[in-house]
Amino acid sequence: MAKDNQIGQRLANLKERLKQENPILSQVVNSFQELDHISRRIGFFHDGQSHATLTSWWPLISVLGIYSSGKSTFINHYLQYRLQATGNQAVDDKFTVISYTDDDEVRVLPGLALDADPRFPFYKISQAIEEVAAGEGQRIDSYLQLKTCPNPRLRGKIIIDSPGFDADAQRTSTLRITDHIIDLSDLVLVFFDARHPETGSMHDTLEHLVNRTKNRRDSNKFMFILNQIDATAFEDNTEEVFASWQRALAQSGLTAGCCYAIYVPEVAVPIQDESVRARFENKRNSNIEQIFNRIERVGEERAYRIVGMLEETAHMLENNIIPKIQQFITSWRRKIIWLDGIILGVVLAGFLVATIWGGYWQGLRLQLSFLDNLPGGNYSGLGLLTLLVLLSGYVHFSIRRLTADYVSRKFLAEIKDPDLQANYRRAFKKNSRWYRSLLMHKPAGWGRRAQRRLAEVLGDTNTYIQKLNDMYTNPSGSEDGRPEAKPPAAEQTPAPGTSDNPDEEPDEKAAPEDETEPRT
Repeated sequence: MAKDNQIGQRLANLKERLKQENPILSQVVNSFQELDHISRRIGFFHDGQSHATLTSWWPLISVLGIYSSGKSTFINHYLQYRLQATGNQAVDDKFTVISYTDDDEVRVLPGLALDADPRFPFYKISQAIEEVAAGEGQRIDSYLQLKTCPNPRLRGKIIIDSPGFDADAQRTSTLRITDHIIDLSDLVLVFFDARHPETGSMHDTLEHLVNRTKNRRDSNKFMFILNQIDATAFEDNTEEVFASWQRALAQSGLTAGCCYAIYVPEVAVPIQDESVRARFENKRNSNIEQIFNRIERVGEERAYRIVGMLEETAHMLENNIIPKIQQFITSWRRKIIWLDGIILGVVLAGFLVATIWGGYWQGLRLQLSFLDNLPGGNYSGLGLLTLLVLLSGYVHFSIRRLTADYVSRKFLAEIKDPDLQANYRRAFKKNSRWYRSLLMHKPAGWGRRAQRRLAEVLGDTNTYIQKLNDMYTNPSGSEDGRPEAKPPAAEQTPAPGTSDNPDEEPDEKAAPEDETEPRT
């Protein structure tokens, strides 16, 4: 109950903040709560979990790339504030989460500040690191740090500066964090060094970022940036270097996307030739303006990302989680029936052999004369029958338990995401409780009402997209204002009723949910 109250308060705070910032997203929280309700009913979530906490509600910008590609210099240029240390060699081997603060000074806080705070995108990331690299989860401070800055450009957004990809001694853990922030980011800036545009120096970046990007649904959030092109001014071969770099990207499968060439004027190499300098400056100004515009629009992309996450979560419940639980139930039932049948057959065969050998059959009639000599007289047969029933029940429920453990281990081994294994284990356990009838084919808590609520959430995602479109577009050109979208079904109170699933409990009131603002 305490966990339920805690998550409810967090989500209530989130909705209150979102009502002021973007009311549509406040409604999206309600839909996430609907999915939470379904997930708890089927045993996939405990009371302290919520789908709403698995995404970042803050506009999130990630800056990735190789060492010395100018990532930190670019951040300083964008902020017009010398925040990050810069240099030709690696100056920082940690992921730095940069957040706004009302304080007048910059503060650097340890990784624990991120790992233990659910308001930030690295909440409990130490557990994920521990899964891929045993013992490293306790060294979270060597991977992450939180830096606060009073710069107004940071208001309402979070920037993550990453360590480079090459020469990393903590490879597995670093890539695990990289994958995590890519999934949560609204905008991913991938930096390359124009001084070393050959494919060898950017092999790791190409392998992990480009190859994995091309098939993503959200691949448009990646911007590939060839930085420090001022280094090519002396030979005046920018176009050649840029084309060579694009060919390297294309060879890795990236045939379309946003590619830019820039340099930061504060640290640029002086260009003496006026015509060359003008051409370089025009290229830089045009490209950097486009990048800055994307950064400033990241709040809009955040809204679409979250609605997309809602839809993806609903589809995951419908197409992955429920079928997986269903498969578990089917396999578990089948094995129980087979084992019960085999044991019953063996017992009956043994009984027949023993009674025939003992001469207790008179034709087709069984005469157990030895029962007359047992204490209790006429009741001895009833007592023996009761004992047999109890023994059979014990054997049957032992088979249920052992079979559930075996099938559960088998199915959990197929789940590659370590973050989901505990959830599936909980759902399997709920669906194999001793009082669950083997005649129940559907997962516990998955009846017509749950299916209807899930369908309503999926329908709501279209409504949310339309409402977001109405905020930013006006296809009709009407001067009367944009139409109001119909309120989503997630905000409507469902009528009371009974479920077709005997295991489905009555609807409970969804707890309020929200995340508080990352303030330091």
